[in-house]
Amino acid sequence: MLVSDQDNLENSSQDLPEDLRDGCLRQDPGSQKKLYKKFYGLAMAICLRYAQNREEAVDIMNEGFYKVLIRFDKYDFNKPFKPWLSKVMTNTAIDHYRSSIRHSIHQVEITEINDSGIEASVYSKLNYEELLKLVQQLPNGYRTVFNLFAIDGYTHEEIGKILGISIGTSKSNLFKARQKLKEFLLQGNNHFNNKPEKGNNDINTDEEITSRSYGSVFQGSSGISGPEL
Repeated sequence: MLVSDQDNLENSSQDLPEDLRDGCLRQDPGSQKKLYKKFYGLAMAICLRYAQNREEAVDIMNEGFYKVLIRFDKYDFNKPFKPWLSKVMTNTAIDHYRSSIRHSIHQVEITEINDSGIEASVYSKLNYEELLKLVQQLPNGYRTVFNLFAIDGYTHEEIGKILGISIGTSKSNLFKARQKLKEFLLQGNNHFNNKPEKGNNDINTDEEITSRSYGSVFQGSSGISGPEL
């Protein structure tokens, strides 16, 4: 069984310290930057799965953090922070592709497929980083449906509503995504060259904090900045 983002949520011994929470509520730039660095690893792991490469994942992640910080008062402090953050990052990734997803999803309906053997053959041969590398090579539509169903745990009915497609189309794209992953495995280890980096909570990288194409999430002492939502 692969270690997934859900394992990261469940196994963490810390969530959101009270002083950090209060600082972000006050929109204190120092607290905002600390929150970014503390939860960088979790956010990056999610965004890498939905992106084609690390640069694109950083753009998605920074946009997600922008939403987190400007909507921080919407977070229910009686509930764990990480699931809420993860939901925002996933939704941001979906929004990032929504305009192109309808063109890349194959509108072929499938009502019932028994493909458990395909999934088992893929998972049994890969660790997390290897699967991530292969998933990034899937077409946008396949990659999005695979992430939502196989990793994030959405049902085909939920995926259909999120992406504006039928349940049968969601099943079809999941099946084809798994078939593609199996093909990649049969082609050998070339797909595992230049493995993507997997974020971790110890990374404090100012380069990625400021790498957003339309401006940094943080700009000096003035706090966060970004596009209109």
